[in-house]
Amino acid sequence: MGHGLPKTEAAERAHDGAGDAAAVRRDARAGRLTSTTAGRALGFAQANLVILPQRFALDFLTYCQRNPKPCPLVGLSEAGDPALPTLGRDIDVRSDLPAYRVFRDGELVERRTNIAELWREDFVAFALGCSFSWEEALLDEGIPLRHVARAANVSMYRTSIATQPAGPFGGDLVVSMRPFATAHAIRAIQLTSRFPSSHGAPVHFGDPRQIGIADLAQPDYGDPTDVEAGEVPVFWACGVTPQVAIRNAGVDLCITHEPGCMLVTDLPNAGTAVL
Repeated sequence: MGHGLPKTEAAERAHDGAGDAAAVRRDARAGRLTSTTAGRALGFAQANLVILPQRFALDFLTYCQRNPKPCPLVGLSEAGDPALPTLGRDIDVRSDLPAYRVFRDGELVERRTNIAELWREDFVAFALGCSFSWEEALLDEGIPLRHVARAANVSMYRTSIATQPAGPFGGDLVVSMRPFATAHAIRAIQLTSRFPSSHGAPVHFGDPRQIGIADLAQPDYGDPTDVEAGEVPVFWACGVTPQVAIRNAGVDLCITHEPGCMLVTDLPNAGTAVL
């Protein structure tokens, strides 16, 4: 039997953003953290995770190279090795995320808090940059983030924007959304453009229907986020995009992070900025 993902309680989500990256990983490894990593270990870069058999690794690497906005590659494991030493000490991708998704033949079949029992010697782990990494920069500028203030997950949506296919991988772009007052939206665009390894500048702002989103109140992943009067929704490419591509590829066994439940690395956010 695997470790089933327990129901997330409101108390589990409450946090103050304190703590270092290793502490977050220890909490995930021990099963004490099973909810979103948004707002945790501020100052440290976070990453999306895709684990798949080695025979699919080259095609998936090509998919990442062709789609750098949703799939900015920041780490890659050796086959069969659950460590990512370039991203931090003592990282074990089998246990150090709060929650995982398991796909078989392209179908989501299970959610777990530990994947050690599923690990195979032919698995390759890909770590992809995450927009949670630059949220510290926005908060430092006094730009509020509603999902962080509410200890909630960010809102994520499938769009009508096609990604560039590679081998069996392809599908629509997924985006994350944060609402801002106009002045804050402009500054957020400027700030996030400095972090290309964490999706960089937004792909869209304003009318969600222009990118195929019918109802902001119904995200495909994460929690709903209110867009209040005078605010504009801003959309960034999202590292959940590969989960759409994995479904379309029909990989026999693939494991990803649960959306919003990221790998917190030891890399300082400041070191990932390009300007």
